[in-house]
Amino acid sequence: MAYLLGTFFAIFAFWMGNSGHYKPLMLGFAALSFAITLVLCARLKILDREGAPYVRLFGWLAYYPWLAWEVVKSNWVIIKACLRAELDISPSLVKLKTICKSDLAKVTFANSITMTPGTVTVEIEGDKLLVHGLYEANTQPEAFEEMDRRCARAADPAEKHA
Repeated sequence: MAYLLGTFFAIFAFWMGNSGHYKPLMLGFAALSFAITLVLCARLKILDREGAPYVRLFGWLAYYPWLAWEVVKSNWVIIKACLRAELDISPSLVKLKTICKSDLAKVTFANSITMTPGTVTVEIEGDKLLVHGLYEANTQPEAFEEMDRRCARAADPAEKHA
């Protein structure tokens, strides 16, 4: 029951923080979607410690502000590239090895790369990610090491990471 309530409050906080819609109709749709989500979670038996989002709360609270700042910095690079008279991009594909252990951590790392302007995760296979970047210099494996480390700490708090 604690995991059910914890999951409800996590979904509720996430929705309230991201939607910006507080009219009765929208709140009703939110309540309906919460109920459906929780019923499905209970039926799929994924309401456990691993699936509980609040277990990772402090990790996410440390990771997402850092990621937001990385997105801002990458936006600046892309804006400057768009405003130049000459297109000076040098696209490249690189294969990265991640230290993330769980699927959640790997997907979070891949999505974080994709959210960062100028890079897209093309494929995840095992512990390897194929990443496309607009600038070869910014798409080297070393450029993603800190994001990989931070993402692994946020999504896999029980694991030991280098």
